[in-house]
Amino acid sequence: MNYRHHFHAGNFADVVKHALLVQLVRALQKKDKGFLYLDTHAGRGGYDLAAAAQGDSLARMPEHPEGIGRLWGNGALPPALADYVGLVREYDRCSRGAGATEEPPANVRYYPGSPWFAQALARPRDRLVLCERQPEEYAALAEAFAFSPGTLVREMDGYEAVRALLPPPERRALVLIDPPFEAQDEFAAMADAFAEGLRRFPTGVFAGWYPLTERARVEAFFSALLTQKLPPTLIAEVAIAGDASDLKMKGCGLVILNPPWQFDQAIQPMVAVLAELLAQKPGGSGQISWLVPER
Repeated sequence: MNYRHHFHAGNFADVVKHALLVQLVRALQKKDKGFLYLDTHAGRGGYDLAAAAQGDSLARMPEHPEGIGRLWGNGALPPALADYVGLVREYDRCSRGAGATEEPPANVRYYPGSPWFAQALARPRDRLVLCERQPEEYAALAEAFAFSPGTLVREMDGYEAVRALLPPPERRALVLIDPPFEAQDEFAAMADAFAEGLRRFPTGVFAGWYPLTERARVEAFFSALLTQKLPPTLIAEVAIAGDASDLKMKGCGLVILNPPWQFDQAIQPMVAVLAELLAQKPGGSGQISWLVPER
């Protein structure tokens, strides 16, 4: 696999995924008891966006200006999005080093990955396990979190981690499955991971990110999920363009098994605003729906 996320870091898909992740963690923390956060495809933990303009050998168009760049200077964001952007600002400021000022810079330079958001929000009673199988990415991840209490970095296949690490001793968990979608069978692998996770820990919260490229593939994925005995399952999608657009990836979504109570209502306004702010072509939209309704 030759995927390198720093080429895409901070793009619209990262914005959608991480804004929703922040709210998921916040929702779980409404209960006092700690939980396990398991990141199956953690990446390196953070990204220098200057590298996004450099391919392996040729310059390339960075994607973050159409993602976090659209929110960076917006002072009228709803609270949930302001929460997310505030965390990105904190990471950017810390990554700039001792010379950074308290005043926010005009443009974002450093963007965090999912592990950093989770670690930044974690309470002492919460525990993080971050999995990455690519050696170079794992090495960077291990270095980034070497001195983070309550955080374990594992060099292993994330799908195997679902089998190996569940159920957790905390009896509460948020599992993020966020593969690169380079393999043709990625949707099937994610569906199998959900089935295994539910078998081992039926009350866990499982969230899976997916791209909106071909609608038929997503519908087939949902159909495969429905062959399982699913708990309440929520779908949050943001499309930046309509189906007729020539964009290869027209949006993305997060499917959430066992979402926190009334999580759909909490994120509905944020998803609508994200669709408006991130639209690149006509026909974009933000949608919340239930694959399996809450009982």
